[in-house]
Amino acid sequence: MADINQQRCLPLPEAVHDLAIRLGVGPGDPPSCVRLTQTGRMKASLKSEAWMAFTASQTISTQRCEFDWRARAGPLGLISGRDALSGGEGRFDILALGVIPLARAAHTPALVRAELMRYLAEIAWAPHAILHNDALRWEVIDADTLAVSAGTGETTCRLLLSLDRDGRIAGAFAPDRPRNAVAPTLETPWHGRFSSYRQQGEIWLPVAAEVAWEIDGRTLTYWQCQIDNWKSAAASDLTPTRSSRAAWTSRHRPRGSRPAPH
Repeated sequence: MADINQQRCLPLPEAVHDLAIRLGVGPGDPPSCVRLTQTGRMKASLKSEAWMAFTASQTISTQRCEFDWRARAGPLGLISGRDALSGGEGRFDILALGVIPLARAAHTPALVRAELMRYLAEIAWAPHAILHNDALRWEVIDADTLAVSAGTGETTCRLLLSLDRDGRIAGAFAPDRPRNAVAPTLETPWHGRFSSYRQQGEIWLPVAAEVAWEIDGRTLTYWQCQIDNWKSAAASDLTPTRSSRAAWTSRHRPRGSRPAPH
């Protein structure tokens, strides 16, 4: 624990600070969180070839390793899902009709590790965290790769972030993300990819993303999305307005576009 606390007191590596600046993060007071909405598609299981459309809203903290993702899918949005990390506890629930449990992950260190890895990957959508989340530990691997770590003890995790030719986050990789919350946890290589950067105010954001597991030498993409709306927010201002969503969509989504792999 002492080593971790000492790391937090060290200045950020120059390459990490430069990444934040390229993404538009300034030195002033950061928003407490960012709020975004998504449309996309996902697979109900890795064995399925069928895709299921979803809509989702998400809050990501810029100062703590916390997020809350809530989605609706299926006919008339009858299936709801929640994937979250708050107060050091992970949560993953799928419900039918809002009350009937279809899946619920056990609250274990493996679940927390998996959710922490999701938070680290999605720094691309909450770049203020690069400068303002003191729980993050950074390393420079090479000119195109950074490593970011979080957690302690059984929940410690590390993710590699790859940069594109413009020096922005293009990919995230963990060699050991748990697929199960309980034994066997099936730690498996996991990829996230980001593309189609657009500017929202001062901030540069990828509006397309997809996620895949690497199993038996095959890359299995199971989740894809497009960002419809994004804004920075205070804790008391978490709901996007209809007008802000329309402004983002009209300026940044090509006519006739829909969620697609990148």
